[in-house]
Amino acid sequence: MNLPPLTPRYALLGKPYHLPIPTTPLPNVELLQVSSSLADELGFDDATLNSAEFRDMMAGNRPWPGYDTRASVYSGHQFGVYVPQLGDGRALMLAEIIDTHGRRMELQLKGAGLTPYSRHADGRAVLRSSIREYLGSEAMHALGIPTTRALSLVTSPQPVYRERVETAAVVCRVAPSFVRFGHFEFFYHTGQHEALAPLADHVIDEHFPHLAGRPDRYVLWLIEVVERTAQLIAHWQAVGFCHGVMNTDNMSVLGLTLDYGPFGFLDAFDFGHICNHSDEQGRYAYGTQPEIAQWNLSRLLQACFPLLSDNDDEALDIARNIYEKYAPAYGMAARRRWSDKFGFREVRDGDDALINEMLSIMHRSKSDFTRTFRKLAQIESRSDQPAFGVREDIMDIAAFDAWVPKYRARLLSEGAADEARSAGMNAVNPIYVLRNHLAQAAIEQAERGSTEELDRLARVLATPYTQQAGMEAYAAEPPAHLRHLEVSCSS
Repeated sequence: MNLPPLTPRYALLGKPYHLPIPTTPLPNVELLQVSSSLADELGFDDATLNSAEFRDMMAGNRPWPGYDTRASVYSGHQFGVYVPQLGDGRALMLAEIIDTHGRRMELQLKGAGLTPYSRHADGRAVLRSSIREYLGSEAMHALGIPTTRALSLVTSPQPVYRERVETAAVVCRVAPSFVRFGHFEFFYHTGQHEALAPLADHVIDEHFPHLAGRPDRYVLWLIEVVERTAQLIAHWQAVGFCHGVMNTDNMSVLGLTLDYGPFGFLDAFDFGHICNHSDEQGRYAYGTQPEIAQWNLSRLLQACFPLLSDNDDEALDIARNIYEKYAPAYGMAARRRWSDKFGFREVRDGDDALINEMLSIMHRSKSDFTRTFRKLAQIESRSDQPAFGVREDIMDIAAFDAWVPKYRARLLSEGAADEARSAGMNAVNPIYVLRNHLAQAAIEQAERGSTEELDRLARVLATPYTQQAGMEAYAAEPPAHLRHLEVSCSS
């Protein structure tokens, strides 16, 4: 095997941040998927990818040479309630390597067995949720949204007991770091304040090196975390992505999409859409994601009080100033994203009202989110005819027909040719997203022993902005009987 070089840095933190824990092997493992683009970036050659040794490492049946698998401890606020200890209950760090771009990357196995943080669970993941995580991670990357990635998907016939008996699976997740808001919360709330600075310095030295060694590095780092989080959520909103379980232990300090559980992409547009049927109060509905992100940041900032000042009042003032940077950062990022989606080269006063008017029309009409924006790109700015194409998906025709002239006037004010403007809109408005019914079809076929649909769907999602011949079904709205698929936290 040709393995990228090891560069352990996170491992050197040692206790109390993580513990070396062996994986629990699985029987009769099969490698179902490998992300070829990610494998190339990581420096794996074809011989390695096709080897039994690679398959066994991706399953947790063989250690990475020279590295002990590790589980980290953290806590977090789950649905707004503080849980004192969580941690990697079924995730184990497999290795830290240098990729072909010279970046240090962490490989983590999800579903590789029991850890001290499993909390009476079995440490396993099932094929159903593992397929969703694999596809979701790589689909988000292809959309250009910051995310952890998925290198491989391995399955085993070993039974796993959830609502029903399912088969086991392991996803190898890849990211520069898996440090979460909840890591800092754990050490703050357990009174281990002396552990905060080494962890923060590790994150800064490795991932914010321009701040390393500065006396004000913690303040500047937290400002960047706020800004990255704001930009991430603006990405989510603009593409219609719903995370489903935005607990603080699922929030990355690098501003990455982390932990693909009951996530979903909008079909019919609904500000209040809830993708997680366990979320009975709608805390993590699509429309609440921006404010929940800010609330989660407030929990991180509280956990970092000891890094900001020895005086609690002074730490609170500093944290409040950092916290207040979120709203303008999110507002700026969101305006840019929505302006791009609507084909505006500039962000202007008055655009918010125009954009929100159309979103309200879509909400009332339950218009398909992804398809509507692709069709919007076809509107001719210099025409006075009804905007056919989009119009067919609108229920409130009168409101839409009144909106279109204002939209055309806004486009004409910039003087862009329709062809160029349409191309720009199509570059940010995907044709293909991982709709729940598409994922479900791949899951059901895989559970019957075939990966044909999984393979095809992975290929389609790898180029989401480009029309692909013969793949019209993957851009279509879900059939009526599949429009209300629900996903839970169970995996």
